[in-house]
Amino acid sequence: MTELIASVTRFWQRIPKAVLFGAAILIQCVLLVLMVADRMQILRDGREVTLQTQPVDPRDLLRGDYVVLRYDISQLPAGRLTGKPSGTRNPLVFVKLAPGANGLYEAVSVHAEPIAVTAPEILIRGRVLYSCGSTSPIFCDKLTIKYGLESYFVPEGEGRTLEQARNQQKLRVVAAVLPSGRAAVKRLLLDGEPVYEEPWY
Repeated sequence: MTELIASVTRFWQRIPKAVLFGAAILIQCVLLVLMVADRMQILRDGREVTLQTQPVDPRDLLRGDYVVLRYDISQLPAGRLTGKPSGTRNPLVFVKLAPGANGLYEAVSVHAEPIAVTAPEILIRGRVLYSCGSTSPIFCDKLTIKYGLESYFVPEGEGRTLEQARNQQKLRVVAAVLPSGRAAVKRLLLDGEPVYEEPWY
């Protein structure tokens, strides 16, 4: 075992530092391309759902010009999950959504595993912020869920206007959702009209 470690060490020492540096840059570029491609897939192939935003506390000024977003589906009753083991403090959950009479998607139920849905229903994946129980985590009766849709960067100086619209409940979000439940913000609607469209890349 010691000989093997010594051999590997000698091998790495023979590789020029420029090659290692180039390989590190290449790996970072590949990871960046994969992240962009993943987001493109969600925006291109995901089904669109329109969500109502809710007022939130003032923004964190340390993160630049962006709008903090919270939704009607951000806090939900756990339903049948209440009191069941959650496995971890921040478990994944799957929320079944269906369009209401106004066209906005609303939560129907929360599940610990993916379930089958029929159009126009859709399943969106989120992560519970915390679980109840100190020794063995269980689902609380009310869940605070994040979907990866909680912030949206906007041109400099325009965040405050959108935050005011959000707090007056005039701001809605169109999200793209894949069959796996993964979602991304696709566009913002102000008084029903598109104001920002997320580019694919």
